Amino acid sequence: MHRIQILAVSLLTAILLNSAAQAKTGNFPDHALTLILPFPAGGAADGFARPFAQALGKQLGQAVVVENLAGANGGIGSAALLNRPADGYTMLIGSQSTLAINPSLYANLGYDPIADFQPVTLTHQMANVLVVNKQAPFENVKQLVDAARKKPGDLSYASAGNGNTMHLAGEEFQIATGTRLLHVPYKGGPPALNDVLAGRVPMMFNNLPAIVPMVKAGRLRAVAIADSKRSGLLPDVPTMKEAGVGDFTSVVWNGVVVRKGTPTDVLERLHQAMLKVLKDPAFRQPLEKQGFEVLSSTPEEFSALLEKDTASMAALLKKIGMKID
Repeated sequence: MHRIQILAVSLLTAILLNSAAQAKTGNFPDHALTLILPFPAGGAADGFARPFAQALGKQLGQAVVVENLAGANGGIGSAALLNRPADGYTMLIGSQSTLAINPSLYANLGYDPIADFQPVTLTHQMANVLVVNKQAPFENVKQLVDAARKKPGDLSYASAGNGNTMHLAGEEFQIATGTRLLHVPYKGGPPALNDVLAGRVPMMFNNLPAIVPMVKAGRLRAVAIADSKRSGLLPDVPTMKEAGVGDFTSVVWNGVVVRKGTPTDVLERLHQAMLKVLKDPAFRQPLEKQGFEVLSSTPEEFSALLEKDTASMAALLKKIGMKID
């Protein structure tokens, strides 16, 4: 009898513990969530994050609040995720810069994307476009390259910061064309773009969604897109290959991650809700008209891409000799 009582108590305890665990995650989410965006408000990243957060909130039945935490090529906002519980209530929109480049760029990054973060899904990608101030004397890539070769190190280009994909696009462009440019880093894409518009810096690589309105309004000149195909939004702008720069491409992916250790059922709930958003034509079409290529993936596919690009970006940074202490 004593043995039966012990077994009964043990079974009841197991049931109660399991019920408690289900109670913690079974009604997820039961309050507002946070989506960390490690870049400034007003840029292309922000232009995707806000409609995504709004649509995701509708799927989850709770508000999703965008929190802009910019700085250190997205490193500040990315590291902030580690200070939040691994419960799925705080997510991060990571990018090729923050997840695949930063680990090889910064000696003391403060986070390890592969060890610390759990990928949920890819969300979108954007091609980088080489744009110049409307008063700049470059109508095409050849004219720009000729000018750069005449005065090595004299022609400058802006970027969103050291190690950002806009910066590395410029570095790869120099390798592909045999030129030497002067890099001018800013704290984010919007201030860099503002100085190109004002003529303080003649050129930059920037994400397609950020520059389309400026190009169509005649405020910027797009000379080439760093993609394997032309954009339907700027059909007259050639690819880099068409402009004579080989197979040089710069297409930047983005996706959502949470902290490692997030409960499996919470991860699945987030993943399914995000897939519904990302596959919804009502969500996709307005963003695609701006130049975003909306994506979706499994967590495993995202993890594989992250590991592959972490290795390739490490090789590129080593080649150009870039490291930040």
